[in-house]
Amino acid sequence: MQSCYLGIDVGSVSTNVVVITAAGEVLSSLYIRTHGQPIQAVKEGLRRVKATLPGDVSIAGAGTTGSGRYLAGAIIGADIVKNEITAHAVAARLEVPEVQTILEIGGQDSKIIILRQGVVIDFAMNTVCAAGTGSFLDQQAARLGIPIENFGELALKARHPVRIAGRCTVFAESDMIHKQQMGHNIEDIIGGLCEALVRNYLNNVAKGKEILAPIVFQGGVAANAGIRAAFSKALGQEIIVPRHFAVMGALGAALLARDHVNNNRETKFKGFEVAEEEFRAHSFTCQGCSNLCEIVNIEEEGSIVARWGSRCGKWDTLGE
Repeated sequence: MQSCYLGIDVGSVSTNVVVITAAGEVLSSLYIRTHGQPIQAVKEGLRRVKATLPGDVSIAGAGTTGSGRYLAGAIIGADIVKNEITAHAVAARLEVPEVQTILEIGGQDSKIIILRQGVVIDFAMNTVCAAGTGSFLDQQAARLGIPIENFGELALKARHPVRIAGRCTVFAESDMIHKQQMGHNIEDIIGGLCEALVRNYLNNVAKGKEILAPIVFQGGVAANAGIRAAFSKALGQEIIVPRHFAVMGALGAALLARDHVNNNRETKFKGFEVAEEEFRAHSFTCQGCSNLCEIVNIEEEGSIVARWGSRCGKWDTLGE
């Protein structure tokens, strides 16, 4: 049997699944929409990835990351649960060992990670405003009647990108409509939007950060050629987009799982069969003190398999 490692990244917009070999090569990867149902997304991801794997593959370790990492970890029996900063940094170092700056833009958030000599020394995240994220680009592409896949290529055709206010989604959209009404062509409007979103990112998420090359751009928005070109123009640097840019969080989780279980640990992964099990999430408020913590329970076939959410750890039984 071939020992491989599983990584799952559960976010608000997408759920990504990756299986790697012991050497770190990606054997299978999957990007699907979460659709507000993370449990169903994880189960669907497991089913679809399993169908792509050779029969001689055995999962020797599993890791989870993303905003739904604890939930995913409870479902699959993860060996390691890590935050997305760590997971993205580990994955970026695999493809660009000398990386010093990671620009990451996903569906509903964005982040910057600063590394020096392979170690994360600083980071910042933007989770308050959707301006500059994938969901906003999807929305604008739909409003303009343009397939999101063509959005970036149209931006590259802009000869005179218009100036668009990019600090807020509401202002950006109204500004785009105004520019259309004035008669500017679609290419210049889209090019201006890409530059505005990059300007917003650099002035907010990356404010005060020393951006040094090599610069790696990852997350779903890295597929957008217009955003890539706008970053390169604004920073005056080459922007490196790794092969697996859309699933770097899951790749990092798989790499972390590999390194974790290689210390003679036996995996806790429950197997792909968990995709057919019934899981239910419910919560309650602890009345033990004034914190009033919201405790999350995960039930499998009527039994609680994980519980978390208390600040003091009173209720936490994750992975036990």
